[in-house]
Amino acid sequence: MNTWLKRAAWAVVVLALAGGVGRAYLTRKAKAQEAQVATEQLKAPVVFELAQPDTVTARQGVLVQSVSVSGTVKATQSATLKARVAGELQGLSVREGDRVSAGQVLATVDTTEYNARLQQAQQQAQAAAAQVDIARRSLDNNQALVAQGFISQTALETSLANLHAAQANHRAALAAQDIARKSLADTALRSPIGGQVSARLVQNGERVGVDTRVLEVVDLSALELEAAVPPAQAALLAVGQDAHIQVEGLPGAVQARVVRISPAAQAANRSVMVYLKVETATGLRHGLFANGLVTVGQRTGVLVPAQTVRNDKPQPYVQQISPAGEATRVVHTPVQVLAQGQTREGSDTLMSMVSGIADNALLVSGRVGFIQENTAVKLPTTAPTRP
Repeated sequence: MNTWLKRAAWAVVVLALAGGVGRAYLTRKAKAQEAQVATEQLKAPVVFELAQPDTVTARQGVLVQSVSVSGTVKATQSATLKARVAGELQGLSVREGDRVSAGQVLATVDTTEYNARLQQAQQQAQAAAAQVDIARRSLDNNQALVAQGFISQTALETSLANLHAAQANHRAALAAQDIARKSLADTALRSPIGGQVSARLVQNGERVGVDTRVLEVVDLSALELEAAVPPAQAALLAVGQDAHIQVEGLPGAVQARVVRISPAAQAANRSVMVYLKVETATGLRHGLFANGLVTVGQRTGVLVPAQTVRNDKPQPYVQQISPAGEATRVVHTPVQVLAQGQTREGSDTLMSMVSGIADNALLVSGRVGFIQENTAVKLPTTAPTRP
């Protein structure tokens, strides 16, 4: 009986082990099959489904070629009033925004000291004039005495030299008088131009030194945009070309025209300064930032939206969709950007004229972003967007 029980126990143990091994094998086999299925799924090609706005078609068209400009709007006429003499400032009543006229006295420097200096110079000039009269009478007397033989010729020459010295002192005194009179006139600060006060830098009662800035005046009747342009684009600009600029704070575009181009490049950044006359518009102010486009000509060629051209490789390229009849995939086609601007129809979209792709080529639009080359795509059922 004991032997039979032992054999039965060993049989149960063996069966249990065999069952566990079988279950482990089946579980491992199932997991291996699942892993194989997942691997096959990963190997399956990724297909991007594109919507109608995600594609554009390159087309032959006329590009209004333009050059981008940006800079600060400045008044053509502006002036800074500075104190020409030192002293206490008085009579300054205008403030920012007030209108002033050319020649208007806007403030004065205390004249007490300068009136006294002018009186001193006048008295010195009168004293020098009296010395001239004395020296002239002495010379006349000595000439009569020399003629009668009472004094020598040397004494006469001495009298003549004294007269010349007195005349020189009188001229110097008159010059000092003129300097004092000008200093008195310089106590009045007059506006050199008509316009509006843009900055008041000191207050009444302050003591100012020579060349202290007191007021800034701008004339808003004539404004211009000062822009720095790279040399390659500056070569396309010419005086008289029209431009549309957008000024910060203004709702619409403002008309402008190129009026001056600097003959020299800036040493710091090798850019060329270009000046555009800006048409007067409500809300236009001195010092506002503006940017826009100068129309430089027209060209005909293959046009695509500027955002379609990508520059994350050494050479610009577009993400072109392979034509019908082949596998629909994305191909990175290198292109050369020939020009940029708007179309003749006046669209606000910035367009690029490119070479390297054919007319009616189907492209991925710039809103999609980067797609790996040779990636399969599914095209929308509606017609692609034409730039």
